Amino acid sequence: MIPSKLCPKDKIGIISPASPVEESEIKKGIALLKDRGFKIELGENIYARDGYLAGSEEKRIYDLHRMFEDKQIKAIFCSRGGYGSLRLLDKIDYEIIKKNPKIFLGYSDITALLLAINKKTGLVTFHGPLLKDIHKTEPEDLKISFEILEGKRSVLYLSSSEVISSGKAEGRIFGGNLSVICHLIGTEFLPCLENSILFLEETAEKPYKIDRMFTYLRLSGIKEKIAALLLGSFDVDKKALLRIISDFIRHDIPVMINIPVGHRRRNIVFPLGIRAEVDTEKKILRFLEDPVR
Repeated sequence: MIPSKLCPKDKIGIISPASPVEESEIKKGIALLKDRGFKIELGENIYARDGYLAGSEEKRIYDLHRMFEDKQIKAIFCSRGGYGSLRLLDKIDYEIIKKNPKIFLGYSDITALLLAINKKTGLVTFHGPLLKDIHKTEPEDLKISFEILEGKRSVLYLSSSEVISSGKAEGRIFGGNLSVICHLIGTEFLPCLENSILFLEETAEKPYKIDRMFTYLRLSGIKEKIAALLLGSFDVDKKALLRIISDFIRHDIPVMINIPVGHRRRNIVFPLGIRAEVDTEKKILRFLEDPVR
């Protein structure tokens, strides 16, 4: 399912499905969206807190369902990541989402929701800035991201990336936070990654833990399934990262590192579930299907 594009004066719903957030942490993000002409509606439980979670599962599910059911809400942005999204996956009423397709945006821990919603409903979801840090995103990346959400862009130029293995590949785009994806393996909530263009990012993990996760992906058979591998920001130096992925890389597929995705200022929106083509010679990712309509 392709969601409707964002338009001027549309209303964006904001929810906290993972860790708790303070009003002061999203104040600048709300102001940024309003400056772009959007109306904002906060979830009833957006500032709820239950230890390290943004309220009980019932409260977080309530806000998620309500925002999808509300016909005036044209897109749903998540306030922050952290932890907690995984706990919701088997409690979501996916029929509500099927009946009310719309843009759903987030990253980090929200990866679990992005992938599960796509798997269960077929809805294209969007990996991109959280409200907590959207104002810190590089201005040009933010411009590109809104062009994607508004249906005005079909090509991403990855000029700052580095080619590790050259080539072209075509497949559906999937990806997100490495550790969250590892925790979805073996569940009913991970989309089929056969012939996919897989992008990954991670933060605040030591090299040996990243090594362990890539090894798990390899042992799980994902290495042999994917058509291309794109790596965003990782909190390890380049030499360590290349050593970690050396056993994971298939040299007959395109591989690029340092794409503008992850827990840093560079974080462009990537639509999940649409067909695309990556060309490492031109350093572009071209959408072969419309992410919004």
